[in-house]
Amino acid sequence: MDTIKYNCIAVDDEEPALDKVKHFVSKIPFLELKASFNNGLDAMTYLKKHKTDILFLDIQMDELNGLQLIDLLDNKPLIILTTAYEQYALKGYELNVTDYLLKPYSFERFMKAVNKATKIIDEHCHLPEPSQDNNNDKSSAYIFVKTEYRIQKIFISDILYIEGQKDYLKIVCSHDSIMTLLNFNTMLDMLPASNFIRVHKSYIVAMDKIESIERERIIIHKERIPIGDTYRTSFFAQIQARSGLNINKTKN
Repeated sequence: MDTIKYNCIAVDDEEPALDKVKHFVSKIPFLELKASFNNGLDAMTYLKKHKTDILFLDIQMDELNGLQLIDLLDNKPLIILTTAYEQYALKGYELNVTDYLLKPYSFERFMKAVNKATKIIDEHCHLPEPSQDNNNDKSSAYIFVKTEYRIQKIFISDILYIEGQKDYLKIVCSHDSIMTLLNFNTMLDMLPASNFIRVHKSYIVAMDKIESIERERIIIHKERIPIGDTYRTSFFAQIQARSGLNINKTKN
């Protein structure tokens, strides 16, 4: 099975910062760094001639800074700003950038930005299904998470629930489980809010995988998942909206 590759370039006038982007990209098998530049002018020339999916872009540069470059581009790739200056965040989002990485940023934060960008590309560009076998009932949407030894693709439609286990999250899928160091907030940002909801300090569930709700417990795949007091109201509001039932509480 061929891995879909997303073409990207990096632009930063500081060599260590540029090397960091190159190193992080090299760790992600579905990214391909096509070029890197230490100034905005050369990057603009390249972008006018080459199709690029993702642009990692510094802001503070001589002659042509990152925000000016964005303004000058006609066919913009998805843009992830990498900068040491937080005061440009509002302007960046006014220019519809995909994410804003404040230096120094971690690989986990970099990966979150990349996942956000590739998800947008897949949803809007209608990329082909990565598998041609008998998986027509699966959604094409997927995420990538870093495990101990690799970066793992997970189809969103396979996820049953997510359980917190000390420093790790356990992503429980239809046929296996994956452990990752991502936190709950990062995971929720990566998943569609229309189907995934936090129901306990230690659990996120997929609404479409709920089999039943009994005595303040959600039943998914024979697992009994507790509903926490903090999350009870929002959870049952979701159930009521989906069922039309007048639900106050399910306590016996």
